[in-house]
Amino acid sequence: QVRLQESGPGLVKPAQTVSLTCAVSGGPAHSYWWSWIRQSPGKGLEWVGDINYGGSTSFNPSLKSRASISRDTFKNEYTLHLSSVTPEDTALYYCLFTAGGMDYWGKGTLVTVSL
Repeated sequence: QVRLQESGPGLVKPAQTVSLTCAVSGGPAHSYWWSWIRQSPGKGLEWVGDINYGGSTSFNPSLKSRASISRDTFKNEYTLHLSSVTPEDTALYYCLFTAGGMDYWGKGTLVTVSL
């Protein structure tokens, strides 16, 4: 069974970089990719970006200048880095693991950008 657990700082100040980590257990060794999705009251669900097993990344055009994703294959974790955050980045962030034609969702971690 695939399980995902997000973790993050919770509260972050404007202009800082927020790093959100997703720990994956029970996943396959090959042919998969990780994604980050966020949800806010104003925008609803919004795709942030993803990285596949080969290390190729893709990002929402509105965020690609500020977003990056890194992997730790030994720990089976991947991390979203979102720089220069503003209150508009306040959202519930979900990690998503896709493998074998199935999607596995984490429970989400709340990021609040505020002074």
